[in-house]
Amino acid sequence: MENNFELEKYIDDHSSPEDEVLYELNRETNISILRPRMLSGHIQGLLLEMLTTMIRPKRILEIGTFTGYSALCMAKGLSDDGILHTIELNDELEWIAQKYFAKAGLQDQIKQHIGDACQIIPTLNETFDFIFLDGNKREYCRYYELVFDKLRPGGYILADNILWDGKVVQEVDQRDSQTIGILEFNEMVKNDQRVRQVILPLRDGLSLIRKL
Repeated sequence: MENNFELEKYIDDHSSPEDEVLYELNRETNISILRPRMLSGHIQGLLLEMLTTMIRPKRILEIGTFTGYSALCMAKGLSDDGILHTIELNDELEWIAQKYFAKAGLQDQIKQHIGDACQIIPTLNETFDFIFLDGNKREYCRYYELVFDKLRPGGYILADNILWDGKVVQEVDQRDSQTIGILEFNEMVKNDQRVRQVILPLRDGLSLIRKL
């Protein structure tokens, strides 16, 4: 455990620093919000920024805003006329995300939706270049089905928490619907001939999926 901590510290120390707005958001989330571990954090945030900067998407969809950290990171890579749609079920988190979107000067490029993603996604008349799944793990397969036709050919889906604290390689308790949801999603993507995919062992696991 100590070696893992030292390695994570080394990675953090040798990566580009967290910008001021993200640092403030990280700190406020940890001080005032329940389950702050749900925040993407510095290193995963940098990866999101790098990926979207390479792709330069015009439209991004995020399922699971939480306090807005990942949305801010991805929005940095938007094209100049790009828009990021982000969906969050918990309306009590809307204020903190709005606050930091404004602080970053990105409020005009980030459109917040509050409610059930499974109901909101069909109402979005958009074609997306990049989609980030970080919502209810029980619904990952449903999200995938709902967003797939809205993703352009050559576009990307990035799904978070794919390794789920290592539970994907442990005996599964049949009452653990979140682990079952992740396992079913991983199998669905693995068997989908319409995509290419790779699992990245960063934090809790990321599945990078490219639509053919």
